[in-house]
Amino acid sequence: MAPRLGFLCRWGKEKDPQKGTPVVVTMEKPNFSVVEIDGPDAAFRPVEKSRGKNAKQVTWVLLLKANRAVGCITWLLTVLWALLGTIKKRLIYRQGVAIEGGKLGRGKLLFGVIRVFLVTSIAILVFEILAYFKGWHYFQNSNLHIPQASELQGFLHSLYVAWLTFRADYIAPLIQALSKFCIVLFLIQSVDRMILCFGCLWIKYKRIEPKIEGDPFKLDDVEGAGYKYPMVLVQIPMCNEREVYEQSISAVCQIDWPRDHLLIQVLDDSDDESIQLLIKAEVAKWSQKGVNIVYRHRLVRTGYKAGNLKSAMSCDYVRDYEFVAIFDADFQPNPDFLKLTVPHFKDNPELGLVQARWSFVNTDENLLTRLQNINLCFHFEVEQQVNGVFLNFFGFNGTAGVWRIKALEESGGWLERTTVEDMDIAVRAHLNGWKFVFLNDVKVLCEVPESYEAYRKQQHRWHSGPMQLFRLCLPAVISSKISTWKKANLILLFFLLRKLILPFYSFTLFCIILPLTMFVPEAELPVWVICYVPVFMSLLNILPSPKSFPFIVPYLLFENTMSVTKFNAMVSGLFQLGSSYEWIVTKKAGRSSESDLLAAAERDSKTMNQALIYRGASESEISELAHLKEHKEVVSAPVKKVNKIYRKELALAFLLLLASLRSLLAAQGVHFYFLMFQGVTFLLVGLDLIGEQMS
Repeated sequence: MAPRLGFLCRWGKEKDPQKGTPVVVTMEKPNFSVVEIDGPDAAFRPVEKSRGKNAKQVTWVLLLKANRAVGCITWLLTVLWALLGTIKKRLIYRQGVAIEGGKLGRGKLLFGVIRVFLVTSIAILVFEILAYFKGWHYFQNSNLHIPQASELQGFLHSLYVAWLTFRADYIAPLIQALSKFCIVLFLIQSVDRMILCFGCLWIKYKRIEPKIEGDPFKLDDVEGAGYKYPMVLVQIPMCNEREVYEQSISAVCQIDWPRDHLLIQVLDDSDDESIQLLIKAEVAKWSQKGVNIVYRHRLVRTGYKAGNLKSAMSCDYVRDYEFVAIFDADFQPNPDFLKLTVPHFKDNPELGLVQARWSFVNTDENLLTRLQNINLCFHFEVEQQVNGVFLNFFGFNGTAGVWRIKALEESGGWLERTTVEDMDIAVRAHLNGWKFVFLNDVKVLCEVPESYEAYRKQQHRWHSGPMQLFRLCLPAVISSKISTWKKANLILLFFLLRKLILPFYSFTLFCIILPLTMFVPEAELPVWVICYVPVFMSLLNILPSPKSFPFIVPYLLFENTMSVTKFNAMVSGLFQLGSSYEWIVTKKAGRSSESDLLAAAERDSKTMNQALIYRGASESEISELAHLKEHKEVVSAPVKKVNKIYRKELALAFLLLLASLRSLLAAQGVHFYFLMFQGVTFLLVGLDLIGEQMS
């Protein structure tokens, strides 16, 4: 008879439900052996609980699972909604970034396109669900015609053959003709760059540079002392320059020049009263130190910088001065600036302008500043220096230069007709026979824009203004009395080739034709056009700044993508569009590489001169300075920086790189097309070009 183990098993399970308790069973008959049982056999194990569940328990389990599914879907929708909100804030509304109200509507177009695409996708999904419930999914509807595979293949084949025929007969010839025209312009501009580089090498080899004979500032020469220190007027135009006004005024006030032969004009166009008070206090501080400095403020900012300079030159006391030096608000001239520039005017009555070179304090701030340094170094050391040596003419840079006031007056003075008043006065002075001198070894510290948005606005003004000026001054150039060679240089090289042709062919060839060759292989560009010549030209551009050689690939892509902005600006200036009259002050950061530039003035203002300022000031000035001190003590709340994504530029640069690689591989016999990948990339670029315009 088998032993009964039910009670023992239950007793063992109650003691330890996880592990069975060993049970020793002793049988009375000796023919049975002693058996040690660690746990019940499979036949004696309890039945699973799920087998005994009733309908109510199953319902609760299903409800629990449904609750979890709904919670998961809700969480996914919440995450998707938060992601869309983040994209909307960062790419469209840009929270934390101050923008004009009119620019907001431009960014909504792309978001609307994305919204339409999303709604279309949802509609297709709803249609699929309805089709499923209608029975179309199982092809149970006899009235529904379902195309066979042969029909689809035949239709697609016919469509593809029609596309190939249309592409070869109509699209490819147009692209080839336009590409040949742009290649010719590209070669002409490349030859011009090479000639400028050879001219720069010749200047270096022959050591050609403007020199001053003797030492015009010898102390033992008393007879010519009056001429050696002529009357010089220094102008500092600014507008809402909170970050840089102090260092600029301090640097100019420390220029080594007799104080009775020097007058400093601070031309403030600021519309912020707190900034006006700060600038007034800085002017008052240096005035108390004995510096001949005045503060001027216009109530109406007409004509922008040109109107500001024109208003300052209309003062009666300006007639007592012979030269005028101009410095923008972020420029910090060295104390010997006037002694290195003004003597060039001596015994040279035809000289109207002496231009110094810019030197940047923030070239290593980020990749954008490094790429800007490449272009600006080439501009000053190659373009300006070669034109100054061989032609005695170049475009005035608007700052860090000294003008003969007589040259300004005979050329018509400052005009408010364009946003490039510096180039305007330079062209008119050149037409009147005045010569220019560029000093490559005299450098003035300044800043380059550190943000891409500020750089784009600056480039828009620099490329729309010349085209606007070209329309206005072309009749004057043709009817002027200068030589035919100078007229041709001014029209063909200075304006057309370097200001119009360059952005046109760069945009058309590298931003339109090159991406199209991915889809139209019949219009393949030569390898030397998309690779060898651009790399060679980039190497020539980097020669004046050899430390920038590691950035040659980003520089190539950067220049090609920036051609979109430059082309847009060129068209707006050529056809007198509304954006060609925009003037937005370039944002500065207030960087300073010379630590001792302001140290002496700061120490003096905190010690011995503080009492002098208040003792020599009137009650109204004292109250104004006290009010100013309160403004300076107010700490502005930190502005949260937003990592803005410039999709158009990044996508276009990536597309150009992809097109170049594909063309190179095709030239080597590797013919393959990432059709899906290229199509999606091209679609994104097209949507972004149509959509948001980040001005």
